[in-house]
Amino acid sequence: MPQPTSSPPPPSRPPAAFPTRACGAAALTLPVLGVGCFSFGGGTYWGGQSQRDVNEVVAHALDLGVNFFDTAETYNGGASERALGVALHGRRDAAIIGTKIQPDHCYPGEVRRHCEASLARLQTDRLDLYLLHWPLNASSLRHYTDDPQRLARPPLIGEALHALDGLRREGKIRHLGVSNFGVAQLAEACAVGVPLALNELPYNLLARAIEREALPACAQHGLGVLGYFSLAQGLLSGKFAGFDELPPIRVRTRHFRGDRPGARHGGPGCETETLAALHALCAAAEQAGRPLGELALAWAIGNPAVTCTLVGARNRAQLEANVRAARTPLAPALRAELSRLTDPLLEKLGPGLDYYQSDEDSWSW
Repeated sequence: MPQPTSSPPPPSRPPAAFPTRACGAAALTLPVLGVGCFSFGGGTYWGGQSQRDVNEVVAHALDLGVNFFDTAETYNGGASERALGVALHGRRDAAIIGTKIQPDHCYPGEVRRHCEASLARLQTDRLDLYLLHWPLNASSLRHYTDDPQRLARPPLIGEALHALDGLRREGKIRHLGVSNFGVAQLAEACAVGVPLALNELPYNLLARAIEREALPACAQHGLGVLGYFSLAQGLLSGKFAGFDELPPIRVRTRHFRGDRPGARHGGPGCETETLAALHALCAAAEQAGRPLGELALAWAIGNPAVTCTLVGARNRAQLEANVRAARTPLAPALRAELSRLTDPLLEKLGPGLDYYQSDEDSWSW
């Protein structure tokens, strides 16, 4: 007598299409969530990071449709680019790669060498996005070099963009962009006439300055926006009860006192207002029944003026939490309430986009 057999399991369903947004007027579409790769390769800023975890995060992200990866030549001394290149082996064509060139490398005679070095570390023949990491001025250069000749004569935006555009015409770069450019700097860059795709800017519940002028300016120029700093380097993760629990390297913004180790702004900071905002946000998250980190990330993604919101993921679990945030939008009333809770901090911090420098020595204007 034949034995009953169990029915075969139903075929697994592919994941639902991941939400995307058009990147301004550029022929480029990005997922609303991107993977920030600062921790890849390990280093002093974020600590150790195994290649195995990087491989798993990248592979799972691609499987879920989160196919944009943001890195930079300066992240961990190039180790981030190398780790991403290894992780994308065999799947390069499924990914959109963005990397950045630091200000003191933007002299016309040096741009090609640094672009090709990034290409080699990433094991690819093209960059989908290549960004000027910071505006080109003596204040930004001082962070990277003490060469008096370079500080006296920073690269000019026109010469830097034309050098990059030559590489774009060769096919080494698909799209060009800028990062941390304020309204005046963005207007100057766009006036050069080289096509730009986007501006990468800091944006989170505790850092909302771009809402006032920078986002409208990007829209006016037909640029998309990459939002970074989306969890305030862990401050919005819900893992820390107080500022002193954060690593010193992550308490250097104008949210904190200027006398903390490594701080550059030298001002009084906004610790009282920042702590009050965090307490209010934690209460709102508890009432909503969602972790603060997911709530904060969903809030940032919920701004339709931001093309793609970047957030790091050190392992698969963190990536999946980020994906839940992207796939579970906030009700409009809740998003408005979270904004209201952080309005006092927005007013206190003011309109400056550079959260590390004083207004008098800002890199972005």
